[in-house]
Amino acid sequence: MALLQISEPGQSPDPHQRRIAVGIDLGTTHSLVAAVRHGSAECLPDEQGRVILPSAVRYMVDERGQTRRHIGFEALAAQAEDSQNTIVSVKRFMGRRLADLPDAGRLPYQFEDQPGMVAVKTVAGVKSPVEVSAEILASLRQRAEDTFNDDLFGAVITVPAYFDDAQRQATKDAAQMAGLNVLRLLNEPTAAAIAYGLDNGAEGLYAIYDLGGGTFDISLLQLSRGVFEVVATGGDSALGGDDFDHLLADAALADAKMEAVTPQDKRTVLVAARRTKEKLSTDGSAHLSCMLSGGMLSASITRERLAELAKPLIDKSLASVKRVLRDAKIKPDEVKGVVMVGGSTRMPAVRDAVGAFFGQAPLTDLNPDEVVALGAAIQANQLAGNNAQGELLLLDVLPLSLGLETMGGLVERIIPRNTPIPCALAQDFTTFKDGQTALAVHVVQGEREQVEFCRSLARFELRGIPPMAAGAARIRVSFQVDADGLLSVSAKEQLSGVEASVVIKPSYGLTDDQVAHMLREGFTTAAADMKDRALREARVEAERMLEATRTALAADGDLLSTEDRARIDGLMTQIGQRCDRGDIVALEAAIKALADGTEAFAAERMNRSIRQALAGRKLDQV
Repeated sequence: MALLQISEPGQSPDPHQRRIAVGIDLGTTHSLVAAVRHGSAECLPDEQGRVILPSAVRYMVDERGQTRRHIGFEALAAQAEDSQNTIVSVKRFMGRRLADLPDAGRLPYQFEDQPGMVAVKTVAGVKSPVEVSAEILASLRQRAEDTFNDDLFGAVITVPAYFDDAQRQATKDAAQMAGLNVLRLLNEPTAAAIAYGLDNGAEGLYAIYDLGGGTFDISLLQLSRGVFEVVATGGDSALGGDDFDHLLADAALADAKMEAVTPQDKRTVLVAARRTKEKLSTDGSAHLSCMLSGGMLSASITRERLAELAKPLIDKSLASVKRVLRDAKIKPDEVKGVVMVGGSTRMPAVRDAVGAFFGQAPLTDLNPDEVVALGAAIQANQLAGNNAQGELLLLDVLPLSLGLETMGGLVERIIPRNTPIPCALAQDFTTFKDGQTALAVHVVQGEREQVEFCRSLARFELRGIPPMAAGAARIRVSFQVDADGLLSVSAKEQLSGVEASVVIKPSYGLTDDQVAHMLREGFTTAAADMKDRALREARVEAERMLEATRTALAADGDLLSTEDRARIDGLMTQIGQRCDRGDIVALEAAIKALADGTEAFAAERMNRSIRQALAGRKLDQV
């Protein structure tokens, strides 16, 4: 007799089987893969016992013309001698154009500005950041499969909280190229909160200060009974440990009165600078030395000198922290703890500055290099259905508002920033003109009131709307954001049922500081934006009023005397003049004057319509 296998929803019916799922921290400087083994999350080592994989790929061509590649430590060892073909910190190029890379001239690569995303020329051909990232992810997938001697069910991959739709999509594409089933894209600060929340059992309001090799994120999270709610998020997608390396390298060259002339020189001095920076995390002074084409570079650097050089960058990160606290209406002393994530937070200057800002020593219980991967592994284990205790509830948020362009070039926000995701919201719109049979939908992202200051995500058209009077159609536009932060938009005319939709897969690329600028401008220009919005709305109302009056005059203008027609024409002319001047008070007064001045005409039109409807009909038929 066959036995009926009973299991909890989402879990394997065989208690001895489990789905192998991993968490991957795809970092700027280095990457890691972790999994839950023996009841706890741990980072998986390579054959030499090293858990860290440097995010470096070297491309080569052998004597037979075959492409070869080295990934990780082997590639990193060759970055000074073969800098143009050894790609490091590729995460900084994800979803970016050449114009978005302010330090491109200081890098040893030959860039090619392809449509959508910058690429790097190598001896093995032109390589996009997605391809390079896929090589790193594939190496980590192989490590995990070797560890478990089995195929993977899926992976949770972490991304900076400030990655936009294009950068998230690029990360997903890289994972798919690497043969990974992406269970979820998880924000790095949220992953760190998972690791700390489970390990310490702590509850309360926490700030996650994540300073990695190429990006900076700051998130404020509420940890309570297994619920991880992101209260607010911010950061800088172009700030990280690489920038400290560049500052230190430039200072050493200036002290020695030397220049890094060749691409190899640039890479050599950066490698030496990074090594010196890491040494200064434990020692009070260090010696930076390396051989360049112009001779031996030698400079002594103290921890105090590094702190002085790093201060502008640290202050830049704290400015983002202040914005996030202001968003959440929280004071620094209300934060229970500050979690430090990312290798760059090992710098004493960073820890001291963050501690001084919050008035408490930051938490450094877990390895800052590993904490993100550990949290991702815990979440992957949950999504694979291996955790008998049930799923964690993760309430991540959108970093920027999503909305639509409306008449007058204005933005109607559908989903405000800091809204927990996944989420779905809808809003009804209508047509502007009589007989309108199509509607253009323009999806934008940003905090400004005007479309031209926001980022365009997608455009599509809803066609086949039945001809109706202006304002009669009811068009529902629905926004859906999934757990990965990716957006889909649909529009449906409620009466006829015609529908159109788009999944937002934008061309890769967001300007270097665009997200930070959007938020900053949203604050500094709020008053001016609201004034401008009011003027634009008044102009739209004026245009609607003029259009309706012209239509009425064309149909029933014979009802007016010559004097009345001239008076209404004069009122319409006044509206046009007020629109050009930009005086909102005068424009609103002109709109009201036209509305009042056409009341008698509207009443006459109504009487005519009634007479025409009743003509030839008996009283008992009415």
